[in-house]
Amino acid sequence: MADVVVQALDLAARVDEALAVQALAFGLSEDEVAIRRPIVLRHLTAPGARALGALTPAGHLVGFIYGLPNDRGQWWSTVVEPYLRRAGHDAWLDGAFTITELHVHPGYQRHGIGARLITTLTDAAAEPRSILSAVDTDSPARALYHRLGYRDLARGVLFPSAPSPYAVMGAPLPLRRLHAAAG
Repeated sequence: MADVVVQALDLAARVDEALAVQALAFGLSEDEVAIRRPIVLRHLTAPGARALGALTPAGHLVGFIYGLPNDRGQWWSTVVEPYLRRAGHDAWLDGAFTITELHVHPGYQRHGIGARLITTLTDAAAEPRSILSAVDTDSPARALYHRLGYRDLARGVLFPSAPSPYAVMGAPLPLRRLHAAAG
């Protein structure tokens, strides 16, 4: 998938296209997509929020990522902080760039696009580390994060209305580089 280009993305302008990718990659219903749309748009107004897209030569969005410098006052931080504190890792909430969403269209997964998106985004971060949350299963996404240098900081994290527990993961920046195209 070398013809897929990772570049800056005006996510607000392409939010519906991005959410369609997320719906396919994450199995979201139309109702869940409708709930996420204003959340994504609100996140993009936060200081330091940045987004990248993975685009085909025809300009089709096949993956996206966005994140922002972590702020302990953000909803996500308030949910994960007690879990991180119990695990002795709440300091990770300071000086961290949070990966908010990373999704790749299923037809383009396992070709290194996710790794290119996350490393390109975090390479531009001023923060010394990155944090994220992922469904707490042995998934290809979690395997990718581990290969890039993320480690589990807290597991069994319960988000309101989420059907499954999550793991909070953290990595020092810059992230490891992968030599194989799996990711």
